[in-house]
Amino acid sequence: METVIQGVLAGADEAIGHTPLIELRRMCAGMDGMVLAKCEFLSPGGSKKDRIARQMIDDAEASGLLSPGSTVVEVTSGNTGCGLAIVCAVRGYRFVCVMSKAASLERVRMMRILGAEVLLVDQAPESPPGQVGRRDLELVEQAAADYCRAHDAVRVDQFHWESNRRAHYLGTGREIWEQADGAIDAFVEFVGTGGTFAGVSAALKERTPEIRCYIVEPQSASYFGCHEYLGPHRIAGGGYARELDLIDHSMVEDYIPVNDEAAIQTARQLAAKEGLVVGTSSGANVAAALDLLRGRERGSRIAVVLTDTGLKYLSTPLFDV
Repeated sequence: METVIQGVLAGADEAIGHTPLIELRRMCAGMDGMVLAKCEFLSPGGSKKDRIARQMIDDAEASGLLSPGSTVVEVTSGNTGCGLAIVCAVRGYRFVCVMSKAASLERVRMMRILGAEVLLVDQAPESPPGQVGRRDLELVEQAAADYCRAHDAVRVDQFHWESNRRAHYLGTGREIWEQADGAIDAFVEFVGTGGTFAGVSAALKERTPEIRCYIVEPQSASYFGCHEYLGPHRIAGGGYARELDLIDHSMVEDYIPVNDEAAIQTARQLAAKEGLVVGTSSGANVAAALDLLRGRERGSRIAVVLTDTGLKYLSTPLFDV
């Protein structure tokens, strides 16, 4: 007989969300203003993408797209794959993750131990190993489409599904607002699919329209800010130099470029100064927020998302210390 105990969750998917908001006091020492960091890396799969994984599966189930025994397929740099592997494991779906060989070894191994089948796609000849290029993403997308056709699988699409934006509108954005008691002046977010920026900015501006929302991009792939693509970069999970259907650019205050070294060094400082071991996109977010505090956002309270755990980057230059 199934027993329900109050306070006990029925599965790991129910532990997703409600992550803490931490003030980065040591990183901001001596500065006029503050950075408030939403610790999404503390979610079960180690990233903010757990939220959209659960929402996409919820919505696919509700629409009848998924049925018992279905195979779920998605393209990912690793984080969405980890989230989907967890949700699919709990709910009984087979999950196939399609990703570029540019992804870190840790992400691949984590998905495999969660029961996912990982289909690795060779990088484009012109792409340096471990650095994501625009052509690499195109190759992965093609491989996923081919797999779905051949195996009658269900493709969940984080780049286009409204579930992505809604997960952060209903969850992340609302939580930031409530945890900060509405004391937010600006929001800064590194964009991959654009879902986090879209959902959080909508939730915050719905409550206070004056909040300023900034998009962060890799300096070498500043597609929205400078409309140029200079080549691959080391900030995982974004900078794909492509249009993002989920983003309403009327919500964007400005576009902030961050170079690889600044993202890596800031991530290292977050570990050494704040005890927060996070990845390079988190470093990019905080680097951009600190630059804004030194300039046009002096005196502001800036919210950022700490995207994922740094433990997914042990084999990358982030840990060359």
